[in-house]
Amino acid sequence: MIKSLKELEDILKYNFKDKDLLNKALTHKSFNNKINNEKLEFLGDRVLGLIISKKLLDKYPDEKEGIIDKKFANLVNKKTCVEIAKKLNIRKYLYLGASHKNLERSVDKIISDCLEAIVGAIYFDSGLKSAEKFVLYCWDSYIDKSIITLIDSKTKLQEYSLKKFKKLPKYTFFTKTGPQHKPLFKTEVEIPESKKIIGFGSSKKNAQQNAAAKLIKILNI
Repeated sequence: MIKSLKELEDILKYNFKDKDLLNKALTHKSFNNKINNEKLEFLGDRVLGLIISKKLLDKYPDEKEGIIDKKFANLVNKKTCVEIAKKLNIRKYLYLGASHKNLERSVDKIISDCLEAIVGAIYFDSGLKSAEKFVLYCWDSYIDKSIITLIDSKTKLQEYSLKKFKKLPKYTFFTKTGPQHKPLFKTEVEIPESKKIIGFGSSKKNAQQNAAAKLIKILNI
């Protein structure tokens, strides 16, 4: 198994000082009910969350918290972890009990948990910097592709109004004030059973978005 561990270390781009930590990270509870990767997985999940959170805040300093949160959720979810675990061919090196070796339905969770256990093992072996280097090596391409599109307020209000009342929101344009280079538009919106809400913006569209956002907040949609 030593040769296999060296192969895996080459794939991981990390050499363990304490090889027992890697062995433990690869051990599923079906193989050894007492000495397994459950606690390392628990730790690795937290370390992974910390590293990804920091990276997102560094990479997107002007992004809203809501979008950062959605990016984070997509990056640490089971689907992403499974994809990365498969790229690293972690399944080949797992210690699995006979009861799990042929259970394809549970393999994704097992390799996802094992990947997090490896993060925890690296953290134990040589600290946060090494864990961060490993995580960014594995996750960087996913972070670069992490694009979240939030539904804008007009669309959200429209979907709500159509679903509940089978009618579109009604926007009424009121006024345009201010100098030509810096105009201020005032717009009103309402849906059935709601009050008329006024919005402001640098364009008609922005004023409508502002009005829709206010009404969404009032209705707690």
